Amino acid sequence: MTIQNNDDSLQLFSENIDAISNEIGDLRLPEKAYHIIRIAIKNLILEPGKTFLEREIAEVLDMSRTPVREGLIRLQSADIITLIPRKGFVVNPINATDIKEIYEVTRSLDGLAIELATEKATTEVLEELSQILTKQKKYLAEENLIQWSKMDDIFHEKITKLSGNAKLINMRNIPADQLYRVRLYTINARPVPKFSIEEHEAMLACMKIGDSKAAKQLMESHRSRAWEEIKEVLEHLK
Repeated sequence: MTIQNNDDSLQLFSENIDAISNEIGDLRLPEKAYHIIRIAIKNLILEPGKTFLEREIAEVLDMSRTPVREGLIRLQSADIITLIPRKGFVVNPINATDIKEIYEVTRSLDGLAIELATEKATTEVLEELSQILTKQKKYLAEENLIQWSKMDDIFHEKITKLSGNAKLINMRNIPADQLYRVRLYTINARPVPKFSIEEHEAMLACMKIGDSKAAKQLMESHRSRAWEEIKEVLEHLK
């Protein structure tokens, strides 16, 4: 595993803490430490391969080392970071094997989520999803791929929550973060994501007519196509 020097990553991390804290709200310190670091990794603020010490993170977060340690252990259990003896923690790199497995899991979870969500969707929720797609089109036209990615993440997250299945929602959280991270990592090397929006529109059309099976098939196909696209980019970047 390649270990990179910290460079300015901790400074960038420090500069973004307030914004991340506002996003997650008021939490117990171990929870807060966990979510701040998780979101920083998700958004490539702490980049793949970056290494840091528990003490450094505690200083940046202005916390004692105990809650930070709890957060780091939880992140390691989720396979987001790895403890390297005598070197500290390293942000796990992005590699094709891991991402392939994550897409396989997410394909099934997202397929089930939209199937359940279709059966529970209200007119209000369907309108919210439609508005998200409108924003995605706007950002794509403006070539703002970062904001497009955020809307993409929100679209899938809203469908998952609409499923009403707490176990499913919890199971999907970590894979969803990893998929968002790889999307940001590859976004400038991938084709313009117009097909993604077209697929979202097709899913929404199925939800509106209550066809849960078709929505599920479209979601699974959507995830499979995205993986093939990202696999090609990862092979090129490697």
